[in-house]
Amino acid sequence: MLKKDLRLKYSRLRSSITPTLLTQQSIAIANSVLQLPIWENQYFHIFLPIEKKLEIDTEGIISILLGFDKNVIVPKVISTTELEHYLLTDNTKFTTTTLDIPEPIDGITIHPEKLDVIFIPLLAFDKIGNRIGYGKGYYDRFLNQCRSDVIKIGLSLFEAENEIDDISTTDIPLNYCITPIKTYSFQTP
Repeated sequence: MLKKDLRLKYSRLRSSITPTLLTQQSIAIANSVLQLPIWENQYFHIFLPIEKKLEIDTEGIISILLGFDKNVIVPKVISTTELEHYLLTDNTKFTTTTLDIPEPIDGITIHPEKLDVIFIPLLAFDKIGNRIGYGKGYYDRFLNQCRSDVIKIGLSLFEAENEIDDISTTDIPLNYCITPIKTYSFQTP
């Protein structure tokens, strides 16, 4: 399927999820994170969900990371093409943007090259680790700023598509994708 068709399909599927089911699925995904071979790392980047788009609630994953004394970094949109990344601390204050994205107001910035693991929001992914988001390219540009060995973990409410037909050379594949039912592992070049 083409990206535009997948975006439409998965936006519709997501809109049919009840708040109770979203909570249950978010907890299942958070519990699966514990099984990944990522715990020797220190710097974990994670998105904060856009509630109106019924994105996975990452609060459980954040609690697990903080419980393991990991450095948790959250993004902030600073332009139409760029993200900035902030260390989550007890003093971090948040605001909600006009797009309903929760973001840190300010704080300690962390350069992308310092990151070890990145949890990535997505709408759909395929069986070889390609993913699609909303089509703005924020995460592809961000991932290009990271080290080549950064671990990329997608979080999805739905299982893998067979194939995304129109993958481009700028699309960066995942190492893992966690759904409420299964954890996918992908070989990356």
